[in-house]
Amino acid sequence: MLIYWHLLFKPRLEDIINPNHALVRLASVIDWERLDIELGQHFATVGAAALPTRLMAGLMYLQHLHNLSDEALLDQWLESPYYQYFCGETFFQHQFPCHPTSLVKWRQRLGEEGCEWLLTETINAGLKLKVIKPSSLKRVIVDTTVQEKNIAFPTDAKLYHKSRQLLVAIAHDHSITLRQTYDKACQDLMPKIGRYGHAKQYKRMKKAIKQVKGFLGRVVRDLERQLIAKGIQLTPKQQNTLQQARELLLQTRKSKNKIYSLHEPLVDCISKGKAHKRYEFGVKASIAVTAKESFIIGARGYPGNPYDGHTLADQLQQVETLTGKKPEYCFVDRGYRGSGVSDIQVLIAGQKRGVPHKEKRWMGRRNSVEPIIGHLKSDGKMKRCFLKGVLGDALNVILSACGQNLRKLLRWLYFAPNRPALLLKILLNSLANNFKLDLNHVALQA
Repeated sequence: MLIYWHLLFKPRLEDIINPNHALVRLASVIDWERLDIELGQHFATVGAAALPTRLMAGLMYLQHLHNLSDEALLDQWLESPYYQYFCGETFFQHQFPCHPTSLVKWRQRLGEEGCEWLLTETINAGLKLKVIKPSSLKRVIVDTTVQEKNIAFPTDAKLYHKSRQLLVAIAHDHSITLRQTYDKACQDLMPKIGRYGHAKQYKRMKKAIKQVKGFLGRVVRDLERQLIAKGIQLTPKQQNTLQQARELLLQTRKSKNKIYSLHEPLVDCISKGKAHKRYEFGVKASIAVTAKESFIIGARGYPGNPYDGHTLADQLQQVETLTGKKPEYCFVDRGYRGSGVSDIQVLIAGQKRGVPHKEKRWMGRRNSVEPIIGHLKSDGKMKRCFLKGVLGDALNVILSACGQNLRKLLRWLYFAPNRPALLLKILLNSLANNFKLDLNHVALQA
């Protein structure tokens, strides 16, 4: 009885928080019902019920809005009533809404398609608030960047040494006694390789690297012989580790599809011509923004380091899917020459011929996508991707774009008191929709 008495007089969140807070107003603009319908397709109807869609979608929005880790996000959620209201809570909660690993499972379950729905809703919110106009969707700017992976800078010696350690661990798991593990020898050689390189004693350095490679080859051959002799079957993960060791021994400087990381073997080596960073190890990401407001309307990752021009048609198709409107003009840099796009007029930087007179002034806006990419990396989570695999790269690009759009919407709402008529209209529409949903709920119960 005391529990119900406590709930009866417990204050609601809407009575505690400031209704003019930007995050509160943003929560009234996002169409949570539509997200619930579209994202609900990714979950089964049997078994235990999934966590509320608004809770998890709101957590993902807030995570990439403020560049937080899974654990830090839940800590902030527990302390902030505005976070809890944004995620759909009615009363202030004193316990974590979920375990941090639930966010990992939700991202994997949603996939690229589900995250694109989250990006679509930020675009719709921008249209409702008139941060972007429908006419702005016909002119887009597309550019690519590199989303680096969370790996160390690859060197031959480090890869050989790490692979040998993993094989020794496999032998220990199956009670296999190797002729020699070479732990003591590598413990002496690995520091020397770095010192030889620093002193520019490259002959000594190459000789030491060759020794480490030889140790790896001996461990591989010894382990394979004993596995065959004892008839031991390895797990798929252990077989993959052994196969990686074989590929490391065979790959050379000019080999294609080289292994740069053992825990992320699908990482690409990308050269973008930067003077301060010759090579970057990650995945190529394409970003599409409106030419007028620099609002992100498309984001996608492209593994395999494709040519920029070959990604343009797919990127423009995503823009049409997310916005429901096909662009008329696309502004790109010279790296997109030979893209093969014919149904949309592609205007390349520096182009003189074939440019409509009205679009000449818009070509000066081509560089406006560069600071957006900078914000995605400095304010968002695109500087270094911590999500695993190719799927993690794709999800991180799209969710980072969601965070950038939300930051732009919040900055607009901070100055929204100067636009009372528009805010009143949005509030009335939101109240009308909520009232209609309540009436439908009552009718169903009757």
